[in-house]
Amino acid sequence: MRIAIYGTGGVGGYFGGRLAQVGEEVAFIARGEHLRALQRDGLRVESIAGDFHIDPVQATDNPADIGPVDVVLVAVKTWQLPEVAEAMGPLVGPETIIVPLLNGVEAPGILAAVHGEEHVAGGLCSLITSIGGPGLIRHEGAPPRIAFGRLDGRPEARLEALLGALSRAQGVTAEIAEDVEAAMWRKFLMITTFSGVGAVTRAPVGVMRSLPETRALLQESLREIYDVALARNVALTPEAMEWAMGFMDALPPTATASMQRDILEGRPSELEAQNGAVVRLGAEAGVETPLNRFIYFSLLPQERKARGIEL
Repeated sequence: MRIAIYGTGGVGGYFGGRLAQVGEEVAFIARGEHLRALQRDGLRVESIAGDFHIDPVQATDNPADIGPVDVVLVAVKTWQLPEVAEAMGPLVGPETIIVPLLNGVEAPGILAAVHGEEHVAGGLCSLITSIGGPGLIRHEGAPPRIAFGRLDGRPEARLEALLGALSRAQGVTAEIAEDVEAAMWRKFLMITTFSGVGAVTRAPVGVMRSLPETRALLQESLREIYDVALARNVALTPEAMEWAMGFMDALPPTATASMQRDILEGRPSELEAQNGAVVRLGAEAGVETPLNRFIYFSLLPQERKARGIEL
């Protein structure tokens, strides 16, 4: 398969590296010193599932250098997606399928508005990774899991082929989800709660889950997002809230969410795609979301400042 990785950060670098390791034809889109290191020294991955090094790699900042591929795995930050959706045009041929691996539930719609629903799947992943330096990805925790599927549930040959490739990759668990929309909302439930409550309390998960007052905030946020999902006819069950709380209870006590870290460090974050999306989608469905509304409004001034938007 010809596979393009759009965004060679922790997620894209890891899964793209594992696919290249099993012999798939992978091209990486990156930028800056990270790109130069990939072109010069290849891709290095330090992983709890085994270190590896891919050299040489095809890496560029220009999708036109790659041309049409079978699959595009999109692994950028959600706030970058509208620009990236336009820029990836040279990668998309008549049979290309695009799989977003972003936080949130709106990415497929953003991509479909540019490339058409026939070219877009849903997708999600879980693992703890980061860029350890130019050309270096660190996989620091959580077994890598990835799931994807057509939003309409139809079979897709290229997704079947991608599943086969990922199933051969060391330490990766992959699946085609029966209901990928529900799977995306299940993750959204957890990550938006973890990120939003963490950002306003400025506390790690061990503190949030231990204090009765902040634990109540976590549970209230989960309930609001669950109610929005049900109002939008997403097939979630109450077990999703139990799973999300259990996931946060099992994290190391010092763990923080990437959105939380971005906000605390003054960088643009995924606020719009997480708590902002809860507010927007809830309003569309007629569901009140007072806690997520408070979180979103409280963090919005800092978010706009980080993006250089005048207040």
